[in-house]
Amino acid sequence: CGVAAAEGIQLAKTLGATVTVVHVTLKLSVFEILDVYKPEILWSSHDAEKTQNAMAHVEEGTKVLADKFLSQVEKMANAAGVPCEKVYMPRESPAEGIIKVADRHGCDLIFMASHGRTGLAGELLGSVTKKVLAYSKIPVLVRTSRK
Repeated sequence: CGVAAAEGIQLAKTLGATVTVVHVTLKLSVFEILDVYKPEILWSSHDAEKTQNAMAHVEEGTKVLADKFLSQVEKMANAAGVPCEKVYMPRESPAEGIIKVADRHGCDLIFMASHGRTGLAGELLGSVTKKVLAYSKIPVLVRTSRK
């Protein structure tokens, strides 16, 4: 959660705003997920039931981690006296998910952290922040992690 979440909550408190905390998980193909989490299934007899069970296991694990993150931020907001809504959006492009949630919830501002990757790493990994800045119709405030 860290510093960026605390700063976003403090900004919301100062402005008398509600925090809408969002966790978006990537939309991956069954092969991408299974290759990482359950590679033996890809090379087995292609048992549909095993594949479905593995996918359900991966999705449940992802949801548990998302819920943990969202609950941590909610606790921080509650401690600061700031109203907080939690939104989990599975199987979505992170940038598109952030923008969709902000639009649907009528947010006035998107406050987000940037890892500050530059050079080749920034280009190869793509930047969620760059995409949100480019496509959001809502103002975006970026908290960089560079020192």
